[in-house]
Amino acid sequence: MRTVVFLLLLANITLALYTWLDRGSGGEAFHLKEQVQPDKIKILTPQQVAVLGPAKVAALSDVCAEWGPFGSADLARATADLDPLQLGKLLTQRKVDVEGSWVIVGPFSNRAAAERRATELKTQGVGDAAVADRGGGQFVVSMGVYRNAEAAAARVDQLVKLGVQSAKAEQRPQPFAQTLLVVRDPQQAAMARIKDLLAQYPGSDLKVGACPSI
Repeated sequence: MRTVVFLLLLANITLALYTWLDRGSGGEAFHLKEQVQPDKIKILTPQQVAVLGPAKVAALSDVCAEWGPFGSADLARATADLDPLQLGKLLTQRKVDVEGSWVIVGPFSNRAAAERRATELKTQGVGDAAVADRGGGQFVVSMGVYRNAEAAAARVDQLVKLGVQSAKAEQRPQPFAQTLLVVRDPQQAAMARIKDLLAQYPGSDLKVGACPSI
């Protein structure tokens, strides 16, 4: 028993002596204690991160910028617009289901009639014309789905200028899948570039917050 007590006492004396010497010499343990100040550490919510601005966001870690959502055609174009930034593995994609409007011509009573109209539209320069099942035995030619009515209306205006007078926007009967572009730990150049591109993609938004869990 006396041996155990003696060993414990010796261990405590050794630890105290090491700590004192380390502090006096400005050692690693002392510096760590001086640097880490738990009372000054603050965890930001996604909302607080969003109002920091591009410069401060660029200085944070484990923060993601989400831009979109996009349909397939706009997704390819938006990705190409970010290529000069050479984001590599920092750029990923995330699928989301959204409710909103679509721009259509029709309806048609059968698929064959809708496909003929889609072919005509493509000769007019409407490259994203595609046949879609509207339900109830009806088919339409879809020219894009949009998260809000404003973006859909802007697309209708574009089509009218191309001579597609029958184009119209209406509420889509069911949610549809679109894609968000996610930039992890975005630098100021990436934030500025996306902000410049927003006007070219009606209906898209830029949101900054905690990175989504994988």
